[in-house]
Amino acid sequence: MPRKTITMPQLGESVVEGTVGKWLKAPGDRVERFEPLVEVITDKVNTEIPSEYSGIVVELLVAEGETVAVGTPLAVIETVDAGAEEAPALPPSHAPAPAAEAFGSAIATEPSRAATAAELARAAVAAGELPRGVYSPLVRRLAQEYGVDLRQIRGTGAGGRVTKADVLAYVARREAEAAEARPSAPEPATAVSPVARLERAGAPAAEPALEPGDQLIVPDAMRSAIARHMSASKQTVPHAWTMTEVDVTQLVALRQAKKDAFQAAEGVSLTYLPFFIKAVVDSLKQFPLLNATWQGERIIVKKRINVGVAVGLEDGLIVPVIHDADRLSIAGLAHALADLTTRARAGRLRLEDVQGGTITVNNTGAFGSVASYPIIHQPQAAIITMEAIRRAPVVVGDAIGIRSVMNVCISFDHRVTDGLYVGRFLQSLKERLESYGPDTPLY
Repeated sequence: MPRKTITMPQLGESVVEGTVGKWLKAPGDRVERFEPLVEVITDKVNTEIPSEYSGIVVELLVAEGETVAVGTPLAVIETVDAGAEEAPALPPSHAPAPAAEAFGSAIATEPSRAATAAELARAAVAAGELPRGVYSPLVRRLAQEYGVDLRQIRGTGAGGRVTKADVLAYVARREAEAAEARPSAPEPATAVSPVARLERAGAPAAEPALEPGDQLIVPDAMRSAIARHMSASKQTVPHAWTMTEVDVTQLVALRQAKKDAFQAAEGVSLTYLPFFIKAVVDSLKQFPLLNATWQGERIIVKKRINVGVAVGLEDGLIVPVIHDADRLSIAGLAHALADLTTRARAGRLRLEDVQGGTITVNNTGAFGSVASYPIIHQPQAAIITMEAIRRAPVVVGDAIGIRSVMNVCISFDHRVTDGLYVGRFLQSLKERLESYGPDTPLY
């Protein structure tokens, strides 16, 4: 039967690599076309990749936790013809054993196969050498970087395999023990944190950094992906930042008057965010340079206005996109937000949900922030924050009144435009937000 290769797909604009989070099938398993095969994590999305074919999983080519480029072969599937669609999956004894041994602990395997790998490891250790095919490429690389003899580590993975966490925990213990053994050695005042040192590329630092009681946190794949993208954005884009204060007293009154009826009629909450996004997209039509990207010494001004909305998760952050947001009413934006937010927190976003963003809106006010300096979601040219709405004394004419006010902050790519242009954009946005009132249509 023919064999087909599943490759790392393009998971988003500008995304060039992805991290295998978890394999959902093992060698020997049957997989149906469009059935989830593997979880992949990038800086933009955590998603399940479906199989393009029906058949038997022959080989998994990348270990869990390993990051590979788009187009890299991930798995091999032995396809079946129409007459064999209903054939039972191969029994375990027919499953190709080499695939189970290819990636060490990162891949869940059947007990008998895992035990075989562990036996291979023990036999190799007894012979004084590292067994081939038992340790994953990631584990081997970490061992080389940190100068670790893998034979000294007791694996906690399936079948006793050594995992990435095992290696990093071993490094942490080794450094802590070294620190205790040299109590008189002065700690440098500018010692680099252990987490930072583990993230740093290249050879590990020779001096210990952990002290008794310190906690070592090993970032998961999503945290690592976010860290890489934020670092790349900050290093690539010359950020500039500014802020303005907006009187949203009328917006508060409008929302208060409409929210209960809207909830009853539409089944979703009427928050402040759709009002804010509506004002942003209308202002972008007037100032399109902020809906652009800097590419190869040129500026591409995007026609479509696709607004990415940062959604905080318990263990990370994701930015789903409202496509063609300028075509939606406030009610339409409310529905789009509710849908994307719900699916983001349930881990059910599709690839297209995180692709094509041209600008990002961040609702930092949701957790009480009154000013923030967001990092641009490169290659976009700007990110705008909606800060907390609060009651404050404001000069109104010749008097002082208590009003509802909100700060709006923006970070922008200084290669694309300058402060004057952005200041005018903010003034336009401020006027739109302050113009909301009882007659503002929701539909």
